[in-house]
Amino acid sequence: MHKNLIASVAFLLASSTAVLAQSATDGKVKIGILNDQSGVYADFGGKSSVEAAKMAVEDFGGKVLGVPVEIVDADHQNKPDIASNIARQWYDTEQVDAIMELTTSSVALAVQAIGKEKKKIDIVTGAATTDLTGKACSPYGFHWAYDTHALAVGTGGALVKQGGDSWFFLTADYAFGYSLEQQTSDYVKASGGQVVGAVRHPLSTQDFSSFLLQAQSSGAKVIGLANAGLDTSNAIKQAAEFGITQGGQHLAALLFTLAEVHGLGLEAAQGLTLTEGFYWNRDDESRTFAKKFFARTGKMPNMIHTGTYSAVTQYLKAVEKAGTDETEAVAKQLHEMPVDDVFGRGGTVGANGRMIHDMYLLQVKKPSESKEPWDYFNVLATIPGKEAYIDPAKSGCDLVK
Repeated sequence: MHKNLIASVAFLLASSTAVLAQSATDGKVKIGILNDQSGVYADFGGKSSVEAAKMAVEDFGGKVLGVPVEIVDADHQNKPDIASNIARQWYDTEQVDAIMELTTSSVALAVQAIGKEKKKIDIVTGAATTDLTGKACSPYGFHWAYDTHALAVGTGGALVKQGGDSWFFLTADYAFGYSLEQQTSDYVKASGGQVVGAVRHPLSTQDFSSFLLQAQSSGAKVIGLANAGLDTSNAIKQAAEFGITQGGQHLAALLFTLAEVHGLGLEAAQGLTLTEGFYWNRDDESRTFAKKFFARTGKMPNMIHTGTYSAVTQYLKAVEKAGTDETEAVAKQLHEMPVDDVFGRGGTVGANGRMIHDMYLLQVKKPSESKEPWDYFNVLATIPGKEAYIDPAKSGCDLVK
């Protein structure tokens, strides 16, 4: 009798383990962080986003549905062909269930197209183009941390209100730059301003002199930097050498985060207006998260890092609620579940995959105003998510028509 009871219990335990493993399809949940780890956006996201993803897994308990969660990562070098090859390999042969971060819009668009083809989930935190939830949307694609429309409404809107009603754009020559220039131009014009010109530069430009001289000679009140990472930092440094701001023109860093301000320094960055979806020194919850992140990385997190933490956490919650890591079931939960964490408080996800959450209009402090290391921003305004993002029903996504 005793032996039969032990045998029955053992059988039930083995059966439960088998059911859990089947729920996770291959006995594990595997998430890939694919981003720029060596180039112009390495500080913007990079290895620190990988650490944010690992933090999310650890804080979740390391397992979901009783099976381990694994994080893998790779450097796409800002090249869509390299990213596509890695994504196909991950999806086809390495049992990766979802790919996240995806800095660089051209990369994100390429990987999202592959995910749509293979019915695999991607959650973009590092790229900006609104095409991800517009004409290139996918039932399995999600856009999490920010987009070009939110940046245009935040930074562009603030400067127009301050009298910056004529603009010239320095634009990164790829999908992200085009989208950011277009969104900001539309917002400036709708607010009664005008765009007097634009010039495009290659990614990872070292010498901005010819582009800045064109911007300077345009007479525009605002020079919109529709670029990011080291490109923006280099443009700002070289603009100072030409005396552009001293001459009365204003620089608008349309995608500039805490990481780039730190690299540039308060002396050079002071007074810049920018928009982020997260600021570490906002309240006690954000400070607690930031200190844990700092202990791992030696830096405070920006919206890409914290957005990646949020995306991984929400994905694991969706897998748990769905009871499986099967794509259709998890995507359904991602669309339906509210987002409530250190990043996306009160967030919702539209039918087109856009996570709608508040953004923050920030201004870089003067060195004399900074009270501690990484204390770089004054919060000028909170931009409600419904104002920051395009209504999903009007996004141009076939999924919501």
